Amino acid sequence: MIEPALELRNLSVAYREAAVLRRVSWAAPASGLTAIVGPNGAGKSTLLKASLGLVPRLTGEALFFGQPLSAVRRRVGYLPQRASVDWEFPATALQVAAMGRYPRAGWFRPLPRAELERARAALAEVGMADFAERQIGQLSGGQQQRVFLARALALEADLYLMDEPFAGVDAATERAIVEVLHRLAREGRAVVAVHHDLATVAEYFTEVCLLNGELVAAGPVATTFTPENLARAYGGRLPMLDRPVPRTEPGAEPAWAAA
Repeated sequence: MIEPALELRNLSVAYREAAVLRRVSWAAPASGLTAIVGPNGAGKSTLLKASLGLVPRLTGEALFFGQPLSAVRRRVGYLPQRASVDWEFPATALQVAAMGRYPRAGWFRPLPRAELERARAALAEVGMADFAERQIGQLSGGQQQRVFLARALALEADLYLMDEPFAGVDAATERAIVEVLHRLAREGRAVVAVHHDLATVAEYFTEVCLLNGELVAAGPVATTFTPENLARAYGGRLPMLDRPVPRTEPGAEPAWAAA
């Protein structure tokens, strides 16, 4: 039996005695692209952080490929929200990307040339090869997001957890990120991403998890991402969309999945 990339069992989290997540049990497929969707304050980012042990859990556990994170840490990559990063840190784009190689090459020693070249390749994959020596604080928001995506790619993980990877980026950067995610999915890797644009869920993802403090619904986009489930997740008041929520036939796949 193929283990889920991420499995949550009875996960609960509270901040200052206020419940954020309540007994969430859910599993993300071993490969493919999964969106975590819900209103502001639904606990989407908290779910990722609690899974990784970055915030304490009241109850429950998180398993990665059927094991605790400590046993498979090299198989899991994390892309935090761009707003949570200190962009004044004195590092170049290459140095940031190279951070993804340390778990494999070993900490507290210089990276061999071969590892640096892997980091350069990750920068090239996101269109940032020409900015390798640029300080990250001198980059635009979209460029910074690409560099942090390169760091995640340099890890060569099997599961990537991403917290709003498209937030605050320009259209070109969004297209570049989408292309990378689709390539990862075609290679059989798993991506679980917090996503806020309902209009692109059916275009970008194959699975969806609807969250609002607790699990509302989860499964294939074609059968789960429905107006009825969205109304449940958003309390009956859907956010404004640029276009209607797409209807897809059960079993249908986005175009990239068949490429």
